[in-house]
Amino acid sequence: MKKILSFFTLLSMPFISMASEADLVIPEGIRGETILYWGFLITIAGFLFGLYQFAKVRKIRAHKSMLEVADVIYQTGKTYLIQQGKFLAILFLFIGAAVAFYFGWLSDANFGFGGVAMILGWTILGILGSYSVAWFGIRMNTLANSRMAFASLERKPLKLLNIPLNAGMSIGVVLISLELTMMLIILMFVPGEYAGASFIGFAIGESLGASALRIAGGIFTKIADIGSDLMKVIFKIGEDDPRNPGTIADCVGDNAGDSVGPTADGFETYGVTGVALISFIVLAVTEGTAWEANQIQLLSWIFVMRILMVVTSIVAFWINGLLTDSKYKTADDMDFEKPLTNLVWITSLLSIAITFAASYFMIGDMPYNLWITLSIIISAGTLGAALIPEFTKLFTSPKSTHVAEVVEASKKGGASLNILSGLVAGNFSAFWQGMVFFLLMFIGYYASTFGLSNIMIYPSIFAFGLVAFGFLGMGPVTIAVDSYGPVTDNAQSIY
Repeated sequence: MKKILSFFTLLSMPFISMASEADLVIPEGIRGETILYWGFLITIAGFLFGLYQFAKVRKIRAHKSMLEVADVIYQTGKTYLIQQGKFLAILFLFIGAAVAFYFGWLSDANFGFGGVAMILGWTILGILGSYSVAWFGIRMNTLANSRMAFASLERKPLKLLNIPLNAGMSIGVVLISLELTMMLIILMFVPGEYAGASFIGFAIGESLGASALRIAGGIFTKIADIGSDLMKVIFKIGEDDPRNPGTIADCVGDNAGDSVGPTADGFETYGVTGVALISFIVLAVTEGTAWEANQIQLLSWIFVMRILMVVTSIVAFWINGLLTDSKYKTADDMDFEKPLTNLVWITSLLSIAITFAASYFMIGDMPYNLWITLSIIISAGTLGAALIPEFTKLFTSPKSTHVAEVVEASKKGGASLNILSGLVAGNFSAFWQGMVFFLLMFIGYYASTFGLSNIMIYPSIFAFGLVAFGFLGMGPVTIAVDSYGPVTDNAQSIY
């Protein structure tokens, strides 16, 4: 959905169809924006935070036998990733040849051999970015799973919450920090006439890596899960029974489908959405006498917003940690959904507040109070990132009425009534999720009618891209919640 809103919609626009990569020239004045150089310090701090969380989880003790099972899961997962790496290398030979042929021969821009080599280099770095964060994700999660399994013996629910959450935040912050570092290097150090095409090459590479890892990981986990379930049904062996040969495959599948896939996909989504907005600003902001100054200001603003995502996510994580500690420190039982939900809402509200504040300082001098307009559009997406999980929980939470109906249908009606009940709940879910998307896009469209058309063409399309951008404002937290699943699922199997 986010990609449709941002990148591919952008590519179908009439004015872009008349442009070429030669028109994607980043204004040289962007290099004078010193605030963007400070962004490197924040991304470095993000890396350090991620590595600190990694070390924190790794130091937690676990039983030797649990560590051995976790290592078997990791080694199997590593084998899977190595095979995926070989496949991506072969895939790049075809995609790389197409990219080189297009930019070196078909494109109107005269990039020359050096320019084409640079674009291919950023394509490779895009693939390696998606691949490396996926590897880091599976390594982090397979360290956390055994620690959580052992911690469950202590009957300290707060510890069981924090282990997978710390692991997930480590993955999420490292992912965003790596993405931002690469894109800041292109923006600030690659010559303007090559930067636009380098962004496109980078987006192609990370999309290539993420698509293979996401699709293959999703299929892998379903096959492994079903195989383990079939053993359980046919041979009367429990899903997590040591005699079930599908147990390890199921655990690896949890990581492949719920960690490798979303992590690589998250890396790609951030990059593609960013490239789409950068391309739009360069191509569409051409109205008025100060169009180049507007381009520089908006590009700086977009990158500052992306950098602040790291800060707001970490601060929200700490705030939620303090609140959770004060409430559940001595508790023997807890509802694990509540702290996760609170984290999402704290991050969303904090991100919205930071968006308005940073926009005022960054683009407050732009005409027509555009800082308010753009902040409202981004905030619609950020709010949606909190609303959508709430609407999802209505149909998937253990306390959901719809889940209770499916359980009751399974008890009394067999497989056929179970399937029908699930389809009804799924259709209701799709309707309400669709209504949320419609509302967010309408807010974006309506807000875009207040002054944006005076500095750019097709302002509503830009607004749709900013709504998608707002979804990503909680990136590290979203990845953390995604990674929560495979850690807890593996922990149960290890236990």
